[in-house]
Amino acid sequence: MKSQLSYYAGRVTAGLTSRREFLGRAAALGVTAAAANTFLAQTARAQEPQMGGTIRVGMQGGATTDSLDPALAANATATAVSRLWGEPLLELAPHGGIEYKLAESYEASADAKTWTFKIRSGVEFSNGQPLTADDVLRTMERHSGEDTKSGALGIMRGISSMRTEGETFIIELDAPNADLPYLLTDYHLMIQPDGGFDDPAAGIGTGPYVMSEVDMGVRFVAEKNPNYWGDLGYADTLEYIVINDNTARVAALQSGQVDMILRVPPRTAGLIARAPGITVHQTSGPGHYVFIMHCNTAPFDNNDVRLALKYGINREEMLEKILFGYGSVGNDTPINASYPLYTEMEQRSFDPDKAKFHFDKAGDAGQILLRTSENSFPGAPDAAALFQQSLATAGISLDVEREPNDGYWSEVWNVQPFCTSYWGGRPTQDQMYSTAYLSTADWNDTRFFNEQFDQMLVAARGELDEAKRTQMYADMGKIVSDEGGLICPMFNDWVDATSDRVAGWVEDYKGFDLMNYYAPMKMWVVG
Repeated sequence: MKSQLSYYAGRVTAGLTSRREFLGRAAALGVTAAAANTFLAQTARAQEPQMGGTIRVGMQGGATTDSLDPALAANATATAVSRLWGEPLLELAPHGGIEYKLAESYEASADAKTWTFKIRSGVEFSNGQPLTADDVLRTMERHSGEDTKSGALGIMRGISSMRTEGETFIIELDAPNADLPYLLTDYHLMIQPDGGFDDPAAGIGTGPYVMSEVDMGVRFVAEKNPNYWGDLGYADTLEYIVINDNTARVAALQSGQVDMILRVPPRTAGLIARAPGITVHQTSGPGHYVFIMHCNTAPFDNNDVRLALKYGINREEMLEKILFGYGSVGNDTPINASYPLYTEMEQRSFDPDKAKFHFDKAGDAGQILLRTSENSFPGAPDAAALFQQSLATAGISLDVEREPNDGYWSEVWNVQPFCTSYWGGRPTQDQMYSTAYLSTADWNDTRFFNEQFDQMLVAARGELDEAKRTQMYADMGKIVSDEGGLICPMFNDWVDATSDRVAGWVEDYKGFDLMNYYAPMKMWVVG
């Protein structure tokens, strides 16, 4: 009850709910008007930002093989840590649209092929070096070179040339792209001195914090950046502790070892929400829990095998038993209703007969091995077991191998031909498709190489007729669903939790978990 009351009180202080509605909600929960008003006053006082103290965060996804090089960030921990010390040109605004970071303005040519960004003046890197447009240029060059390992390479390949003119940075595109500002919010594109060529993993940027302790896969400590230009960061110190085990991460929050955690297991979210001093936050978004097949590796190079596995998964059962309702059913594309220009298509349902038909048509597919780990997404081993059981009803045998949590994102994901995985989604369809489904994308983790799809993706970027562009994305989604290596049974809601030691949570924040990983920098310790 307290967590529900806190939720609505927070909406009142944020201007999203009226006081009258709050009192009505409180009455429905059996709370008297006097008690509700007292609670609201206490909440309002807690919502006044306070400086100082330490905020501790229980993270998931980190591994000893991680790096501070933002080009290599491939999990929640690496991405969240890069937010501490680094900043991109632009960022997603909390409730949609674009927020200026190191670019203070931008403009596009009439054909959306030439983009000019005015770089913010008076900004220093944490090493005291002034930020220049040349640093921006060099950063983009490092992420766009053909020998780069950057996860942003798929985005950068659409650029024909880049240059600087004084304090402006100019991009010339191969083809029109109205989504370019959204693409530049990509978390790999943290601006570094001279682009990070000298030492990409130095953790030197313009962000609100500087790294004081780094123990990959274990613990990170960051202190306020004395050179920071902006207004982020109320706490003096932020400490990120990697706790990949879900039970241990929840226990750390309940015991007071940490003040906030991400990826609360849906199985226990309701119970945790009833615990004293803890508030669970639920936000819908584009994140999806998936099984990925390499389309160029046997037996998954046969589309009948891929279709057999897609028809052989019981999505509704998985949503109920893995996400416990904290999400929605997927349809073997990475796009859901959280994206603009979304078009609903016919839902693929569990059909053992169709699964058997396609599997038999494929011939001898041999034994199929699925690799999984709790580190890929919460409940992944249980989801793999459910998949194994549903396939068995179609006469299809599936072996499941549980891999160690540590090293999963470097040794299994994007390496092994069939595994459980997770994508947090992207702000636009073009960015999601460019990052993971374009044939040339470095993170094409399903090895999906489709010339027709590639052509449509490029054409959609330059299509200014919204109705035509919407239809193009619908057609592309159908191709991925019918021919791709993605099995997407469900989209997850973000389920985070905070203790009453911290305040300032913003509801319905766009992006990733923990308020797009800005919660530790936008929240404060309650005095």
